[in-house]
Amino acid sequence: MSRIIEMIKTYQPFNEQEEKDKQFFINCENKEQILTRENELAHLCASAFVVNKERTKVLCTYHKIFDSWTWTGGHIDGVDDALFVAEKELKEETSLQNFKLLSTEPISIESIPVLSHMKRGKFVSAHVHLNVTYLFEADENDTIKMKEDENSGVKWLTFAELMELSSEKYMLPIYTKIIEKMKQHKL
Repeated sequence: MSRIIEMIKTYQPFNEQEEKDKQFFINCENKEQILTRENELAHLCASAFVVNKERTKVLCTYHKIFDSWTWTGGHIDGVDDALFVAEKELKEETSLQNFKLLSTEPISIESIPVLSHMKRGKFVSAHVHLNVTYLFEADENDTIKMKEDENSGVKWLTFAELMELSSEKYMLPIYTKIIEKMKQHKL
């Protein structure tokens, strides 16, 4: 059994969305391998929600496929360590090298719908990302740059700007939940 699924089984849901998504993760794991994209219906991903030291801004990329400002993240692709993947994707997508993990426990879990799209000239059917998100802190004055094959921008946004500029409206309750949890737990 995957270490990620074991971690999910012990994860304490924050709200109804997380309770339902936790069960969805577990149900998917029992059906087929979800560590790789070979499972075309649902597979594991990991993301980084990176805030500045004042906890007023989040580091975002403009994702080409999703056509939206969003967090960094990517597919697990067989690596059974969601935190490792979240850190790797953060570095790759923003070039940020100096950041601090605020908790070894995920700040959030979520199942995210992905619409069908073209990626590198190939059609990808609609599917679900079983996502694990970690909370990081970084200095907003550190050097950042975009990863041209995946995003067309990287910048710090206030929480209000993220809500306004995200074209993925189904992500707004997730972002709101993470910000609320961060404030409640004083992370």
